[in-house]
Amino acid sequence: MYHPRLRQSLRRQGVALFTALALQGAHAAVGEPQFQAAFQQFQLAMKGDAAAVEQAADAFARLAQGEPGDPVLLAYAGAAQAMKARAALMPWKKMGYAEDGLAQIDKALQLLQPAHDTLQHRGTPASLETRFVAATTFLGLPSMFHREQRGAALLEQVLENPLFAQAPLPFQGAVWMRAGQQAQKEGKAADARHWFTEVVQHQAPQAEAARARLAEMKA
Repeated sequence: MYHPRLRQSLRRQGVALFTALALQGAHAAVGEPQFQAAFQQFQLAMKGDAAAVEQAADAFARLAQGEPGDPVLLAYAGAAQAMKARAALMPWKKMGYAEDGLAQIDKALQLLQPAHDTLQHRGTPASLETRFVAATTFLGLPSMFHREQRGAALLEQVLENPLFAQAPLPFQGAVWMRAGQQAQKEGKAADARHWFTEVVQHQAPQAEAARARLAEMKA
């Protein structure tokens, strides 16, 4: 018979292997075309397209239902659901959309584990993208939700993660832009200039927007 400690070690390794294989299978089941289509709608929704909000929420909800172990899909589904609050007329409906979305994002964060450092969508580690989606959503909420501190902490975790340096440039640019915007909001001009300058110097896709921000700060 195995020694108790050895049995415990083997059991932990078996669970870890099973989890990793399950996550890999779940990730592989979501094709990049489906993810990219949903992501494009999400980007339009972020820019204020009301019709895209519904489409992004529906698309990511379907993907998340098919892959419940993928925190990225769940985080985007929650973020899009929370965005529905912008167009809702009744206060109780606004609150309902926001709370439903936040619950999904919270669940996505709870799903994160070391295996998600290697799982990717569009080349970005799931652990980074999930935290960034959560941070962006939290920082955009009214103060009544008391999520800004948590959002700022998540954004800092993404920036300080060693994996961030290897992430695709479009993702890095989005994170730097959000960090700059948050620094501006907090009245930290030097920090804001630093992050906007990072976008410009690395020639990220958001460089034009970063230049505009820097020009505004000089005016």
